[in-house]
Amino acid sequence: MTRDHMTSGHRGTGLAFKVALAGGILAILAALSMAGAGPAYRAGLLALGDAFSMLRYGAFVALGAAGLGVVGLVMAAFTRRALPALLGGLVILAGLVLVAVPWMQLQQAQAVPPIHDITTDLQDPPAFEALVAARKAAPNAVDYPGEATARQQREAYPDIQPLVLDAPLPEVLAAAEAAARDAGWEIAAVGDARLEATDTTTWFGFKDDVVIRLTETPDGVRVDMRSASRLGTSDVGTNAARIRAFLSDLEQRLE
Repeated sequence: MTRDHMTSGHRGTGLAFKVALAGGILAILAALSMAGAGPAYRAGLLALGDAFSMLRYGAFVALGAAGLGVVGLVMAAFTRRALPALLGGLVILAGLVLVAVPWMQLQQAQAVPPIHDITTDLQDPPAFEALVAARKAAPNAVDYPGEATARQQREAYPDIQPLVLDAPLPEVLAAAEAAARDAGWEIAAVGDARLEATDTTTWFGFKDDVVIRLTETPDGVRVDMRSASRLGTSDVGTNAARIRAFLSDLEQRLE
């Protein structure tokens, strides 16, 4: 191999490494942008729309990073150098993983109805009492939205039903309170046969309010639950998932 060929190979290797490294830097910037969107909103540094824009721009940067990773990988393949190829492959993987997060959230949002108030009792949804003031200060309504929401819930979440437990009402209430506290909810009120609490989401800090109503019946204590977001048209299935998880946990606690 001539000196010219060796010099050309080294230059190609160096350029491939630099391209892949640039992609890696972009991937880090994208990750910081996307991870920081939620905390920035929670801290009051960004409005919600700006935080979502930060997420979107981060996804675009991640795509750019993956593109540079592909270029670096191709260049490394031509120069037959392992290190730039490895770096390029890692950058591609990182970029695709970062893009997959908002993409999966978008797919989830499209798969569920645009509602944010879910209840086990569509005829007589449990009403908020202790959390009325907090919900009045938020964009979404205090009262249950009505039949249009109920119809969409029936179609999307037919499994959201009341739970009947064969246990004394005080025992069910105590178990419900314990389950709420273990879930990290902020308890607003506990009465003789009801509980109200607020669950704050981890990333953006969205607040969803919960009311649990207990009713004694001939078959046992009927547990009805309502979970409603304070903000947003769609909850992306969060409230239904919360009700499923809570009722399952409550049932296990009383077995």
